[in-house]
This record gives sequence, structure tokens and C-alpha cells, in this order.
Amino acid sequence: MDRPQSTTHASTSSRVLALVWVAIAVLLLLDVLLRGEGRSAWVASAVLVASVAGVYLVWLRPRVVSTGRGLRMVNPLRETFVPWSAVVWVDVTDVLRVHTPGGVVRSWPLRETKRARVRENLRRDSGLADADDDTDPARQRPVDVVARQLRRDAERYKARPLSGPIRDVGEAGPAALGAEDTPQTMVPVEVIVVLAVTAVYFAGVLVLA
Repeated sequence: MDRPQSTTHASTSSRVLALVWVAIAVLLLLDVLLRGEGRSAWVASAVLVASVAGVYLVWLRPRVVSTGRGLRMVNPLRETFVPWSAVVWVDVTDVLRVHTPGGVVRSWPLRETKRARVRENLRRDSGLADADDDTDPARQRPVDVVARQLRRDAERYKARPLSGPIRDVGEAGPAALGAEDTPQTMVPVEVIVVLAVTAVYFAGVLVLA
């Protein structure tokens, strides 16, 4: 049986800027390693490596993935899996939020950038303003469109839930393994590896260079 197709939602502009910086940092790193000399060159290389790691964790890795099993909420340091059965509502204030019986899970990459819109969303969330009409996507901002799509995904998958256990991380992400009907959060191995390698390189440069 084929695995249901997943849909990834992320900030395109942030990813483009991040890729541009990674390309620049790699060129600078090559220049430092080829032409730099002494301790200052090694320190500069460590700073560039740390900047690439930071950009990867903060801007390239974060995303929200709608899978057949639930939502993967990938933030810079942590990943949360929210089964469809635990999704109560999806909305936007300053960021996209997934409401569950146990609390609210916030998405790092999907955020509202217009301050007036954030204030309006917060007033609506506190009951001081009327809710938007959810039937006209043309009037909605990009993050609102994503929230609307995720609400529809939740309705669809709740009506026809998949059976059987989650067998591998590729199906719904590492945080989904062992999860049942409640959200589960973890620090993925890739985050630990990136942080550890960067820290070891930086410390090695400071000690040995």
C-alpha cells in the first residue's frame, strides 16, 4: 500500500536568503582556508562554520509537514509530531498555531510579518474582534491559507484515519515513532550532530590554533 503523500509548508523567502548566505559563507570559508594564515584565519573559519550551522537550524530546517498520520512541526531545535486525532484547531496570531487538548504547538517558520495583521489576530484570539470569513482564500494572507489547508487536512484524515503502526521515520518524522493520540516532542539526532560538530570545531580552533 502506497504511503499518503505529504505536503511541506515553509517560508520561501527565509530559505532563499539562507541559501544565499550559505553560498557566500562557503566561498568565504574556501578563501580563508586557501589564503588565510595564522590564528585569525582559523577563528574566522570557525565563525563561518558556526554561522552556516545557525542558518541551517534557524532558517533551512524549520517547516510544517502535513502527513497521513499527523503534523510534523519542525522548529530550530525541536520537532513535535501532532497526530490528527489531537488537532483541535489551526490558526494564526503572530505565528501559525496548532491547538491540541494538551496545549498549543507553535510553528517557527510560518509567521505573520505584518504588525497590523498580528494585532488584529491577537484581538480576534482574545474575543475582541469578529473572526474572518474562512471561505475566501483570495482575501487571506499566505500563512492564513496554510492554516486553512491544515484544518481541511485534519478534517479529511480524521474522517478516514490510517490504520497500523508508524513503522519508520520517513512516514511521519522521528517524533512520530511511539506516539499514539497525543503530541510528542523530541530533539532530532541531526540537531545534536550539527551542534556537537560545530561546538567541537570551534573549541578545537580556540584551543589548538
